[in-house]
Amino acid sequence: MKTRVLVADDHSVVLEGLRNIIEAAGCETVGTAEDGRELVRLVTELKPDLVVLDISMPVLNGVEAARQIRMFDSAVKLLFLSMHSDPVYVREAFRAGANGYLLKRTAVSELRNAITAIMEGRVYVSPQVTNKNVDELLAAPAAGSFGSDLTARQRQVLQLVAEGKTAKEIAATLNISTKTVEFHKTSIMDALGMRTIAQLTRYALDHKIVGV
Repeated sequence: MKTRVLVADDHSVVLEGLRNIIEAAGCETVGTAEDGRELVRLVTELKPDLVVLDISMPVLNGVEAARQIRMFDSAVKLLFLSMHSDPVYVREAFRAGANGYLLKRTAVSELRNAITAIMEGRVYVSPQVTNKNVDELLAAPAAGSFGSDLTARQRQVLQLVAEGKTAKEIAATLNISTKTVEFHKTSIMDALGMRTIAQLTRYALDHKIVGV
């Protein structure tokens, strides 16, 4: 039986390229997503064996999406793709439940091997990323990364604020009221000691909630 793969990336050209590589490797692409929220929904609907996901996605970044997926599915395999080789990204991906981490620039040559390794129950990390093993990466301090000072809902709201969404648009995306959005924005500002949207956007960028 073919491995059923769901692919998530916010660039359609990348999605098509990944689909071609995945299917050339003998797997079946069961769906694609262009943002993290859509990805979480499709995982519940399609129940893939493997998810290949970008870290940097709109609405909900890959790390947050993985955290949500792991809350209801501990079996699906997660292979992260990223343009970043900084160990902090690798560490946060594995803390969110990753089974593998692959650089986009080496995906063409490595994706088939990564899928094989992960589906056989092994961990795969691109050699170009780090010479540390996963245990060493996870042992490093997590402070300050991926908005660790905030709750999951606050990180979602902050990402959307930093992407320039209005309170009404955020409310529609998260299925909450605009009043609740404003409450979360105030809570985030109070928690971080900030007073402007510009400051929140800078925080989101610095802590890799957006632009990762």
